Amino acid sequence: MVELFSMEYMTALGLTMVLLFLDSRYSRRRTVLTVCCWTVVVLMVVAAIYFAAGIDTLLNIYSLIAHIPSLLLFLTLSRFRGWRMIFQLLSTILFCAFIQHAAGLAFYVSGGSYWVLMLSYAVLSAAVILFLLRFLRPLFLQTLLELQRGWWLMCLIMAAYYVIVIYLIPGYVGYERSSTILKPAVTLLMVGFYTILIFLFTSVKKEADARHNAQLFAMELSALKSRMDAVRTAEGSIRTERHDLRHRLQTVAELVTRGDRDEALAFLNAAQDRLDESKEVRWCRPPVLDAVFSSYFSQAQRQGIRVEAEIALTDGLPVDEGEFAVVLANALENAVNANLELPPEEREIRCRIVSSPSLMLELVNACGGDVIFDDRGLPVSRREGHGLGVQSIQTFCQKYGAVCEFDLSGDRFSLRLII
Repeated sequence: MVELFSMEYMTALGLTMVLLFLDSRYSRRRTVLTVCCWTVVVLMVVAAIYFAAGIDTLLNIYSLIAHIPSLLLFLTLSRFRGWRMIFQLLSTILFCAFIQHAAGLAFYVSGGSYWVLMLSYAVLSAAVILFLLRFLRPLFLQTLLELQRGWWLMCLIMAAYYVIVIYLIPGYVGYERSSTILKPAVTLLMVGFYTILIFLFTSVKKEADARHNAQLFAMELSALKSRMDAVRTAEGSIRTERHDLRHRLQTVAELVTRGDRDEALAFLNAAQDRLDESKEVRWCRPPVLDAVFSSYFSQAQRQGIRVEAEIALTDGLPVDEGEFAVVLANALENAVNANLELPPEEREIRCRIVSSPSLMLELVNACGGDVIFDDRGLPVSRREGHGLGVQSIQTFCQKYGAVCEFDLSGDRFSLRLII
């Protein structure tokens, strides 16, 4: 019965770990419920085969009844497909094997003490799950977005470990001496390999963070520079108007003296219109966001794009202002570029954003209507080197738990984001 308990425990623990790794395309409640139901089914099948055919048969066909069906299930649930999902499952198998082999080794060394086995399972499981939640999961989710190549090679090495431990080295750790020595030794080597992968993932994360910080700094610098240029232009216009003010006053005084009141009023209205054109437009209170709006809306208007904006933002935002500015800049840049492919009379951008009760953004722009979406619902660029803006928005949403939706309705492309 100890073998059955170990198999059942490792099965439940493994599916729980995959769930912790998983970035599901469905709601959390639906995902958890689906995985829990599947776990119960697998546990029942494992118990039935154990009582009907024994532990050896169960080990030989365990992949067919647990690993392969679970892979298909998580491929359906996950936002990531292919080698990345396979890597998640193989990582879980490695962690389960590490716990099982370490606990089996302690069981063997203790002379077959079941209390030692239970305690080893509890301590090792808690440590591994804590490691996954606190460190590996956030690192891994960001690496899935940033690292585009090499997943198949990592999967190949881990698949080789899988075959060696399950099929090439017979026996069960904690009972046969050979398997108790060989399997933990191979697992230890694999843990070393996985440690190297963690260092690789960490370097990828640092590079992505550095790139993001550089983008953030460049965005803030560019936006603030654009705002300063606009302020200097407005100040120059005001200085010119102030210089010409005495001449206008003399002209108005002369018109009033002659009794040409209508001409005087028309002259003053024209002067007022010129002052209004020179007046600085302020879109919102947060300075960096105001600079971004000013920069891209001005760029859009110079390109003949009609801009409709309803912006109600307070100083206190639930996210970092600089990071949100990068999201807005990427979205507005994509909207401007999409409009440039259309005739001037069809160009349009509509932007609505509020910060209460939640931070909500809706950006709608005219487009050619031929946008392609991937299986995660994200727009795909057909030009090499493009599409990084969407990845940046997706990374922001994952960091702050935001809901982001891209949609195409006719000739209008929309982005909706809620935090």
